[in-house]
Amino acid sequence: MSFTIYLAIDMRGGKCVRLLQGDYQQETVYGDSPFEMAKRFAAAGASWIHMVDLDGAKDGKRVNDAFVIKAATELKVHIQIGGGIRTEADIIHYLENGIARVIIGSVAVSNPQFAIEMLKKYGSRIAVGLDAKNGYVATDGWLNTSEMKAVELGKRFAEAGAETFIFTDIATDGMLSGPNVEAVRQLAKETKKSVIASGGISKLADLASLKKFNEEGVSGVIIGKAIYEGRFSVLEALDEVRATC
Repeated sequence: MSFTIYLAIDMRGGKCVRLLQGDYQQETVYGDSPFEMAKRFAAAGASWIHMVDLDGAKDGKRVNDAFVIKAATELKVHIQIGGGIRTEADIIHYLENGIARVIIGSVAVSNPQFAIEMLKKYGSRIAVGLDAKNGYVATDGWLNTSEMKAVELGKRFAEAGAETFIFTDIATDGMLSGPNVEAVRQLAKETKKSVIASGGISKLADLASLKKFNEEGVSGVIIGKAIYEGRFSVLEALDEVRATC
């Protein structure tokens, strides 16, 4: 299994932002154009970009999709998108406009049968986003916490055909405190599927700590704030992963 770096672009109000632990009141703006940021990442050698429509996640509908589609159609890079995806029409809208992978999150909790149907219909082009607070799945842009444990939900969707999970530990997101490696490993072990880690990356060693468990199913990592804050460059991240292969 290959280990992939996903560069994060979180969009709110048409800008590139980062939230602290998903708190919409603790926002830092890092760029005025999601497309220009994607262009920078692609030029630096990124093969995948992870885009999140924060407005969409909060409002329950697509808001910043034009930036996503522009990046997917004009840049030589794979795009995965999450946030505000609630219907099959949303999924089709993205897949028909060049997006490689669509992430379903909140709707997987509120309407698991719908999520299962989409997994069966679109297969590997759907990823399930599991964002957890203290092990329990958070929804609606992390504004609400469900009573469902992330691992249990992951197992259910793995049985239904999910091949890829994106696991975010909200406690570490935007904190530059290191990833929750054990939680990522546990999800991979319990589901026996591919898990992409998100949250807490602050140094190159964090990438190596996750890459160690590639054979267990930890297939990649999403990096956001560490790049924006200049902790290391895109090229250094890519080189670190190659070096530990």
